[in-house]
Amino acid sequence: QVQLVESGGGLVQAGDSLRLSCVISASMFSLNSMGWYRQTPGKQRELVATMISGGPTTYKDSLKGRFTISRDDAKNTVYLHMYSLKPEDTAVYYCNVDQLVTGRRYEYWGQGTQVTVSS
Repeated sequence: QVQLVESGGGLVQAGDSLRLSCVISASMFSLNSMGWYRQTPGKQRELVATMISGGPTTYKDSLKGRFTISRDDAKNTVYLHMYSLKPEDTAVYYCNVDQLVTGRRYEYWGQGTQVTVSS
């Protein structure tokens, strides 16, 4: 069982920057992928950014250039750097990872961290 603990959310003004952190209870090298999703009330959870181990990094098209995903393997932490925030970025942000263990895929989610951007 992998546990994810997110932090860094809060209330900011439009144009501000914010960094979300996700501490993972497993070695980063045991993970197939890691990423961030977000969800607003009444809408489906959507991909923000994801990193595939040994593979590409993918961003939601409309967020390219403003959001950056990064990792610190020594700290077992994935970050989401958000710049020039807009009110429409207001959402609950979730960390997500998956592992491949003996041929089976296991997916894990964090509890979510609220980001609110005021205009």
